[in-house]
Amino acid sequence: MPRFFSFLTLFIALSAYSAKGADPTATDYSFEQCKGSWLPYPAPTEAIETPDSLTAVFINHVGRHGARFPSTPNSTYALRRALERADSLGTITPAGKRLLGLTDYVAQRAHNYWGALDSLGMAEQRGIASRMFINYPELFINGNVSAISSYSPRCVMSMYSFTHQLDRLNNKVEIITSAGRQNSQLMRPFDLNKDYLDFMRSKVWETPWSDYADTRITAAPLRRVLGKDYPLTLSETRSLAIDEYHFLGGLSAMSIDVDLSEFLSIDEINAMWSVYNLRQYLQRTASVLSSVPADIASPLVLDLIRTTDEAVAGNSDATVRLRFGHAETLLPLFSLLRLRGAYYLTNYYDTVGQHFKNFAIVPMAANLQMVLFKSQRGRYYVRFDLNEHPIPLMPNDERIYIPWSEARDYMVRCLPLYEQP
Repeated sequence: MPRFFSFLTLFIALSAYSAKGADPTATDYSFEQCKGSWLPYPAPTEAIETPDSLTAVFINHVGRHGARFPSTPNSTYALRRALERADSLGTITPAGKRLLGLTDYVAQRAHNYWGALDSLGMAEQRGIASRMFINYPELFINGNVSAISSYSPRCVMSMYSFTHQLDRLNNKVEIITSAGRQNSQLMRPFDLNKDYLDFMRSKVWETPWSDYADTRITAAPLRRVLGKDYPLTLSETRSLAIDEYHFLGGLSAMSIDVDLSEFLSIDEINAMWSVYNLRQYLQRTASVLSSVPADIASPLVLDLIRTTDEAVAGNSDATVRLRFGHAETLLPLFSLLRLRGAYYLTNYYDTVGQHFKNFAIVPMAANLQMVLFKSQRGRYYVRFDLNEHPIPLMPNDERIYIPWSEARDYMVRCLPLYEQP
């Protein structure tokens, strides 16, 4: 009887599974999460409690620019052209007409502002700066701030929004800022690193991504707006479906609130998110294809080590160091340090979305803060905060406060051998 019952239970479970047509690799994230790396910054709701025995003495901060207008008009214009054609052919649906109006509105609002920091992005940076000041006032009352950014205007404005807020909170704080291509080795290594440029030109990542995209992208969302009789080829389906996802996913980053469920079902947006998420994974993090996308963050890791060493030795000219770059700056850094959720090696790319989630690690204004503490006994500890939430640094080690000597050794071991000091 027990054996019969176990077989019956298994049969019922398998039947239910088959009836649903469930895909064990499919994700079920919310519409908000499926905005991916366009997700506006999820500000923490609670302050971090620090043990009384520890006093903050230094912060290393690496951040992404805040919420922005779409980086290029390409997806907006491509989607608008298709919708205008559907309108002229008489196939456009009511939802398509609403989407067409939305593309016109975005094109007008973003005119001359493509890629620029939005007012929401400025507010995100001010919020992070305010919380840093409130949590560690001693570092600003008698301290100095050094800030650098990439040459990208949205990064420069993120830096100025952050530092301007610090100055508003204490106009006696000394702040030195630097923006430009002289910071590219740290903030834009993807522009300079020869091995990485060769990796991208080789397009070794393209075949697995393309194969995966073909299994996830369907014409259904496009038919919902263009109409069932719109002439749509297979090649157009993929590119235009991605354009629609890019357009819709980025709206909230420019403070436009739209009900995405009018245009995409929860399964469809999960599928589209997973395609874009896989592309970021293959291009910007270590994978079985290559470690190069992560290795390009080596100069930044070395800089974090060097500046923290200087603070420990009492030789730092700043109590807070700020750096402002891109998602393409942070993803290699997080991957190289093997931060949880940012490092995943697999030959099964359809499982990536369950382990690597761009919305969890690089939303708009994403940041990593290394907070250095001094104990009452004079020992130095460090805490790593990902998007202002403390995280364990090392695999199989749940400690949040780690002696700097141990964290330093770990960071050095993460570097490729040719970069280790």
